[in-house]
Amino acid sequence: MSRISSAFIATVLLSAGVANAQWGNGGERAQDRREIRQDKRELRDDKRDVADLEDVLARFDRAWTRQNEREMTSVENRLRELMQREFAESRSELQRDRAEVRRSDREVRRDGWGRPGMDDRRDRRDDQRDVRVEVATLQTRMAITRELNMVMGSRNQWDLQRQRNLITQLIQVARQEVHQTKQEMREDRREMREDRRDDRRRY
Repeated sequence: MSRISSAFIATVLLSAGVANAQWGNGGERAQDRREIRQDKRELRDDKRDVADLEDVLARFDRAWTRQNEREMTSVENRLRELMQREFAESRSELQRDRAEVRRSDREVRRDGWGRPGMDDRRDRRDDQRDVRVEVATLQTRMAITRELNMVMGSRNQWDLQRQRNLITQLIQVARQEVHQTKQEMREDRREMREDRRDDRRRY
């Protein structure tokens, strides 16, 4: 094989490798941007959930103080609506967190080709933790909902107090989700910075 042919083949192979790397890195950056946009939507939804539950609690207290049956029934119906919405959001977030774990698994496996991959392994641990937290949150909501279903509709003083306590617990869970989403956003932004840093090192 001539020197020209060998040089040409080497150039083609090198160009193909660079193109594949650029495509892969571009895909990672696009995924990072999608995750940050999703984080922002989730944070907005989480803050709305907190505000809606706080409004329910205020309405509950007014209805209880005034012994207003119509208003109390309206509050309980609103609470059921919010719980259905939050269940749907929790399942959607859990699905997304599991997808991020699968993505992290692929990146760690790819790191087997001679690269240390410390950042990717840490990202995978973070993603796995997010899944555990989301599962725990969903299970907590389900347990609270079961108790709420047992006392809603009762106007016994003890049942009303229990219902109020459970609404307060839901608010606490919603506030924890705001904190968790902010943490996920910080992690996703860190991951995007790391991907950009890796690009600079390669080129």
